[in-house]
Amino acid sequence: MNIIRRTQPMSEITVSAKKFLRLFDYIERIGLDVEEIIATVNLDPQRISRLDAEKGLPAQQYSRLYKATVLQMQKLGHPLPWAAGIGSEAFELMCHCIIGSRTLGDALRMATRFDSLLYPLLGYNIRLLEEEGSECVKLSYKVVTQDSDSRFVPQQWDRAGYQETVAKASGLLVWHAFCGWLTGLPLEADEVKVAAPYVNEAYYEGLAKAFHCPIYFDACENTLSFSREQLTRRIVHTVDSLDEFLNNLVYQLIASEKEPASTSAAIKSLVSIDLPKGMPSFTQIASHLHMSESSLRRRLQKETTSYQALKDEVRCNVAIDKLLNENAKVADLAEYLGFTEPSSFVRSFKGWTGQTPKAYRESIRLLGRS
Repeated sequence: MNIIRRTQPMSEITVSAKKFLRLFDYIERIGLDVEEIIATVNLDPQRISRLDAEKGLPAQQYSRLYKATVLQMQKLGHPLPWAAGIGSEAFELMCHCIIGSRTLGDALRMATRFDSLLYPLLGYNIRLLEEEGSECVKLSYKVVTQDSDSRFVPQQWDRAGYQETVAKASGLLVWHAFCGWLTGLPLEADEVKVAAPYVNEAYYEGLAKAFHCPIYFDACENTLSFSREQLTRRIVHTVDSLDEFLNNLVYQLIASEKEPASTSAAIKSLVSIDLPKGMPSFTQIASHLHMSESSLRRRLQKETTSYQALKDEVRCNVAIDKLLNENAKVADLAEYLGFTEPSSFVRSFKGWTGQTPKAYRESIRLLGRS
């Protein structure tokens, strides 16, 4: 068994304060109910504005803020131009349609059918392009880009000058990450073509870090190319783990940008689901993923982790979420996470984050509303 020894607190996934402020600004500019949306995360824009721009805040909070924003945006009755509609009810329905697929190819063909039916309403769609005899396939993403005076592209917004590029590239980014999540393996892209202008070096570097392949702008198509063989990869998630994914959608995609999709991601979703019933055994996890225990062990060794390390990571993330958003008591959290004593949970939490649960919650509340 591969043992992971941690020499420092578990790395927490964060989002910079400036990204929160950019989203707050966007919400105001498109005329949504700012107070209603902000209430879902209990963070005060004024307090955050006084932080250093690069200060990291919990990514779970940003995920909740983003999803609440998208749900308000879809009520306006306009197609959503950004990120393939993640966070919307349409995206969630599509996910439920494809989760029963056996392979990635089956899932993408089903998604193609779903999007082709709803394209007039959604304003975007993906298509799996398979040329007979070719060892390469393409995932095409089409989106109706909005005019500069559109409701969702407000004037004086910092991205108003290159909304077409963001709309088209973000759709490919989401599907690249989502394909990796579905299979528990990073989608290995050969090249990406963006049918929109080059923006700047910083934006290009962000895309290159996610795709790990050549990227071409001003292309005649908006596509992601990869080997046909990858279509045969098995879907390793279930309806239950999909629900967990959708509840923390943006957080999951942020996590996939920082760490490529893996079997570990599938395991963490399954452990999260089973927590209320007790921690699943390694044997049960292998069965869920349609693998033998020896095959699963080899995968985890290749990813330089262990089942114990993954369980700890899940418990850390669940503890943070419940501390910040449900005002959970330490004793209740300890029982929920399978600890025999609250003191054992406190010691573990301090090992994960460098702080006790109480100190961690208070440090975040200092940024919250008075």
